[in-house]
Amino acid sequence: MTTTRRGLSLLLVMGLGLVAASCGTADKKQAGDSAGGQVTITVGCEPPKSNPKEREAWEADVATFQKAHPNITVQGKDAFPCINPDTFQAKLAGGTQEDLFYVYYTDVRKIIEKKQAADISQYVGTVGAVKDLRPDVMGVFKANDNTDKTYGLPRNNYNMGLVYNRKLFTQAGLDPANPPKTWDDVRAAAKKIAALGPGYVGFGEYSAGNTGGWHFAAELYARGGSMVSNDGKTAAFNSDAGKAVLENLKRMRWDDNSMGSKQLLQWADLMRMMGGGKLGMMIGAPDVVQSVNNDFKGKFDDYGVTAVPESGGQSSLSGGDGYMFNPKASPEKIKAGLQWLEFHELTPGKGQFDYARAKAQGRPVGLPIPDLYGESAPGQQINALRKQYATVPVDNFTPYVEAQGKITNKLEPPKAQELYAVLDVAMSAVLTRKDADVGKLLADAESKANKILAKNT
Repeated sequence: MTTTRRGLSLLLVMGLGLVAASCGTADKKQAGDSAGGQVTITVGCEPPKSNPKEREAWEADVATFQKAHPNITVQGKDAFPCINPDTFQAKLAGGTQEDLFYVYYTDVRKIIEKKQAADISQYVGTVGAVKDLRPDVMGVFKANDNTDKTYGLPRNNYNMGLVYNRKLFTQAGLDPANPPKTWDDVRAAAKKIAALGPGYVGFGEYSAGNTGGWHFAAELYARGGSMVSNDGKTAAFNSDAGKAVLENLKRMRWDDNSMGSKQLLQWADLMRMMGGGKLGMMIGAPDVVQSVNNDFKGKFDDYGVTAVPESGGQSSLSGGDGYMFNPKASPEKIKAGLQWLEFHELTPGKGQFDYARAKAQGRPVGLPIPDLYGESAPGQQINALRKQYATVPVDNFTPYVEAQGKITNKLEPPKAQELYAVLDVAMSAVLTRKDADVGKLLADAESKANKILAKNT
C-alpha cells in the first residue's frame, strides 16, 4: 500500500543503508567517459542532512565515482521523503524531475504509459549487472507492449513474508528454526502461542486504514490468486483463493480464538504488539523487524522471517523502488546516469552494498533486502558479505532467503489504495462478526471494485 510502502522505503533509506551501490567498479570506465566534455547529472533521493550517516556515505560515494569519472559531476537532490505526493505528479507532467528521478515500483507503469521517462534500451546494455538481475525485478522497468523497451533500473526490492517471534515459538514448544510453511501450520502454531496465557495473540492481522485490503492482497497472491484481471479492468479477487483468505481468518478468529479480541488494527498496532513480545506472527517484509527493533522496543534476536505461507511456486506481494530518466535527458546524461547507477546501486561491496562501511558506521547489517539478484552470482556474493559483516542474526532470516528462488514477485494492483479500502470492509467483517458471510462480502467488494476500475481505465 502507498502509505506503508512509503514508510518501508524511508526505513530502508534511513535504517538499512540502501544509499548506494552497483555492479560495476568505481575504477571501470565505460562508454560515457570518452564522449569528451563535461556532463552534469542531477539525481533524486540524496539522503538528507538529518540522516548524517547515510549522507556521509552518499558524499563519499560521489567523490569516489567522480574521481574515477572526472568528466561526470553528480548533483544529488536532497529530499525527505524522496517522493512528495503533493508535487511528484506535477513535476512529471512538467518535465521538471531530476535527470535520474526516484520512483516506487507501483508508479512505473503509469510513467511509461504517459511517456514521462526516457527509453534507455539502447544504452542499458553497458550496465553489466543487468543480465544478473532477477527477471521479475528488471521486468518492472520494461514496457508492457512486447517491445522489451527498458525505462529504468532498480535500487530496492522486497516481498512479503511471515514475521514471527522466535522467543514465543520456543515458549510454546515450537521450533523457531522450522517456521510454518502453510496456513494449516500457521493455525496450529497460533493456537499454541495463544494458549500461553492472557494477552498472547498467535496471529495478528490488519483490517482498517487500507491495511486490511493490503494484507488481503498479500495472502491472495500467496494462494495463487489475483486482485484484478490481466488487463486491469475488472476485479478478480472474488475467487476460490479470495474466499480461502477470508474463511481462514474467520476460522482463526472465531473457531481457534488465536487472533485476540481487539480488531480493526492498523500498521502501528501490530508493530507495537510484536515489539511488546506477545504477538506470535504477522504478515510483513523483513524490514518489519528493523522497525520493531528501532521504534517499538523489540530486539533483533527475538524475531525471524520466513516466506509467506503457501508461497512455494506462487507469488508474493512485492514492492521496491529505483530510478528512471527524465525524457529530456540527453544521451550523454543517460550514459553518465547509468554509470552512476551501476556504481551506486548494483555492485556487491560498493555503495548500498558496502556492508563493511555500514558496520563501521554502526548501521544494521544482515537483513535480506534488497533482493535484486536472487540466486545469481552477485546475489550470492551480496549474501556472503551480509554474513561477513552482520550486526543482526542473519540465520533468523534463512527460511525467507531460501524460499526466494521459488517465489515470483507480484506488484500491487492498479488503484491499489481504493481497492484496499473496499476490502478493509471484508477483512474487518470476518474479524469482528462471527456470522460474516464471506461470499456476500466478496461479491459486494467486487461490485465496488469494478466501478473503481472502470474509471479512467
